[in-house]
Amino acid sequence: MASLALRRAEAGPIAATTRDRAILRGFLERDRLFAAYAICDLDEREFARTRWAVAQSGSEVVGLAVEYDGPSPQPLFVMGSDAGIAAILRDVLRPRIAFIATLPDDLAAVQRHYRLDPGPQMVRMATDRERFRPVDDPGLERLSPSDAPELNRLYRLGFGSWLPGQSIADGVYYGLRIRGRIVSAAGTHIVSRDARLAVVGNVMTAPEFRGRGFAKAVTAAVTAELLGFCDDVVLNVRADNPPALNAYRRIGYFEHVRYEERLARRAGSFLGELAAALRRRLVSGDA
Repeated sequence: MASLALRRAEAGPIAATTRDRAILRGFLERDRLFAAYAICDLDEREFARTRWAVAQSGSEVVGLAVEYDGPSPQPLFVMGSDAGIAAILRDVLRPRIAFIATLPDDLAAVQRHYRLDPGPQMVRMATDRERFRPVDDPGLERLSPSDAPELNRLYRLGFGSWLPGQSIADGVYYGLRIRGRIVSAAGTHIVSRDARLAVVGNVMTAPEFRGRGFAKAVTAAVTAELLGFCDDVVLNVRADNPPALNAYRRIGYFEHVRYEERLARRAGSFLGELAAALRRRLVSGDA
């Protein structure tokens, strides 16, 4: 037993899956704004489609990751120390392909196991009741599930995806119409009333109506409603999109952190896979 304990200590942090939401929430709250999606995913409605892992050094949690069910590639969020992240990606969460979100300082740990496509950094912005500056525009309207077909016609101009009516019912969506047509809209990616936290997204303006401040106005309307029951609201912007960054700053969003969100492909060989399997057996005590 002493020999096994020594080998585990030499191997660094020990990674394992967990469904203990208290442990997960406690670690994620260390950086609530960066971990906003993951914190919201602890809600019962989202939790069932997630798989979580933590890395521990002794009794201390030093790394966390969460992956999602669904067609590949799915998001994979990682947070923690270099050794903790590397242990999780080495031994527990090992998708062949994923969209990995991580802080720049943690890229080295990710790249031990994944080849990353190039891409611009992302900016996590946030606001709260004290910082937020509303926009008064009487032309804005709260959208409902019945607006889904028209909203999707707008989104397909840039997103190429389909938004179900239930997502509109579960979230907060506002739009602006010109001559009866929705030309700009914003909504939510995820909302947690329990965590008092929300992520704004799905912001789109039809190309011929851009440059008029419509995106800022609809985003402000969504944010204002969310701050009625949330302490913090966040959104994501590409770092190479200064107009959007400036527009969100004008309504009270501030830059919290820059991070990487990259398509990642597993880098490994048969021998590497075999070594990882042996390590998992050692950690579980089967060796």
